[in-house]
Amino acid sequence: MASILIASTPIHGHVVPLLTVAAHLVERGDRVRVITGSRFAAKVEATGAELVPLPTEIDFDDRQDWNQTFPERASLKGSKAVAFDIEHIFIGPARAQHAALAAAHAREPADAALLDPAYAGGALLLGQGAATRPPVIVCGILPLTLSSRDTAPVGMGLPPFPGPIGRMRNAVLAMLVGRLVLDRADALAAEQYRDVHGGAMPFAVMDWMRHAEAIAQFTVEEFEYPRSDAPATLHFTGPISASGSAAPLPEWWTDLDGSRPVVHVTQGTIANKDYRQIIRPALEGLAHEDVLVVVSTGGRPVDTLPPLPANARAAEFLPYDDLLPLTDVYVTNGGYGGVQYALKHGLPIVTSGGQEDKPEVAARVAWSGVGLRVKGENPSPAAVRKAVLAVLEDPRYREAAGRVASSMERSGGLPQLATLVDALIERRAT
Repeated sequence: MASILIASTPIHGHVVPLLTVAAHLVERGDRVRVITGSRFAAKVEATGAELVPLPTEIDFDDRQDWNQTFPERASLKGSKAVAFDIEHIFIGPARAQHAALAAAHAREPADAALLDPAYAGGALLLGQGAATRPPVIVCGILPLTLSSRDTAPVGMGLPPFPGPIGRMRNAVLAMLVGRLVLDRADALAAEQYRDVHGGAMPFAVMDWMRHAEAIAQFTVEEFEYPRSDAPATLHFTGPISASGSAAPLPEWWTDLDGSRPVVHVTQGTIANKDYRQIIRPALEGLAHEDVLVVVSTGGRPVDTLPPLPANARAAEFLPYDDLLPLTDVYVTNGGYGGVQYALKHGLPIVTSGGQEDKPEVAARVAWSGVGLRVKGENPSPAAVRKAVLAVLEDPRYREAAGRVASSMERSGGLPQLATLVDALIERRAT
């Protein structure tokens, strides 16, 4: 039996896939402790793992609007808002995150630590000597953030541009992002590292995962940009996700009778407060089309939705393992986990740009050929309608999604991740 630490920022989309990992490791007999926000206590305990709550000062509730949690952010837009988020939401908590990891390891030595890539305390953990810390596996619950000469800086939503001109573009953009967006975050990370370890940080904090013992990216290579300079420690495990929601079938379920294409629309469970991101424009844009629009609110009351046209149905939650085999197009604001689950079912995708990591997800949807992205955080109904009809009519999108699904079926998933954990533990032991 191994002792495993899992650590995640207290954000729903980061925590949930790692709880799937926790449940698998517990089931095979491992001792698992999960460091994350206190609001996830019941979900952690349901896996059989033990919750180690984050220190109070960094234990925020992601269900609140960021502008409520951080009032000084409200007036910021564009690159200034991005810079604020990186500095305050992700880099700022690093020292306290590291302290939580170190304390948990001191109480009970861990054989391995599985970390959310946004858990910047991992960068400080790597500053310890290898003999005094567990081997670190970064779990890729977000689009891969590894810097590369072959890709634009993460967050810009730009697909690769091949050849020397593309690499020149990437270098220039990396320089600009470093100055305009990451300057304060890098300085803050360097200050924290110096306070903890007494020396200069030997790597860029946003690229800390490159220096971990392993990176387990929760997708397949077909859905991630190729990087000629990627480390040998990068592994693609395929999607690591729980089975679809066990929600009861709604009374309108028999309307999914195959008589017309089904378009499923969702904004996930957190970024679902502003229906303009994709739900409203999809309902309005497809209102007069011969399709059945099926909306999941992600837990919000159905009566918070805009008026439903005659060809729309809605529920707070839907059983995905039952719904997705009946679905023809998956329409989303770009949540990474949801997109992976849709691709696992071979579904073509239409996505808006969204916020946070969602522009990167949308860019990969278009680059991989599995669907179309609609520009803007609040796309127009006409743009969503055009994209959905194009994906329905052109078989190339479903064919590309089918190829990704086949690759996912061949991937190792949770057993592959567990094997990677075991190999690192065994290597450390020898």
